[in-house]
Amino acid sequence: MNIQPIPTGAYQEMCYLVWGTDRKTLVFDPGDDADHISQCLEQHDLEVAAYVLTHTHYDHINALADLYDLRPAPIYVHSKDWEWAFDDRNQSPPYYPRPRSPETDNIHWLETSKNRTIADLNFQCLETPGHTPGGCCLLFPEGRFILTGDTLFKGSCGRTDLPGGNPREMKNSLKKLQQLPDEIQIFPGHGENSTIGHEKATNFFMQ
Repeated sequence: MNIQPIPTGAYQEMCYLVWGTDRKTLVFDPGDDADHISQCLEQHDLEVAAYVLTHTHYDHINALADLYDLRPAPIYVHSKDWEWAFDDRNQSPPYYPRPRSPETDNIHWLETSKNRTIADLNFQCLETPGHTPGGCCLLFPEGRFILTGDTLFKGSCGRTDLPGGNPREMKNSLKKLQQLPDEIQIFPGHGENSTIGHEKATNFFMQ
């Protein structure tokens, strides 16, 4: 199993490509720089199997529509986040305009199934609201890693003071992540990767 981080945009949001042996990749959180993400796909000779969103803040989905135009594929997202993803409130000028909605109804709700198999990749959806109402973390048991979006960072956690944030839900979501094995690697939506064990030992918000 392969994972390729791609820093994007003014906030250096981390888009991830995850693929197995059949060269069909999941594209997680295409936040910006659609042309650069597309070039990375070409460099690795990858076909997009699906787009998967940990949440729908502007800095995580601004390249989604442009990439979908180039490489159509199903979109997986939590329904509670999709319902406001393209509202005027979801922008941060001058860095990020309001995201454009992809012209498709090929949308699948992450919360309807804990376990997913797409192409030759198996992952589990952990609902982790707090940063947004429909925030999710995606765990790959075989690869021993989890994509935590903006729920858990190395040394920190996601903000809860933005629209839709909820400190109590964030606390419960972090408790859920604490139950994972220490050796699980975390790949967050911003910054460096870490492990669950390291964060349990050093991250104030995981104490």
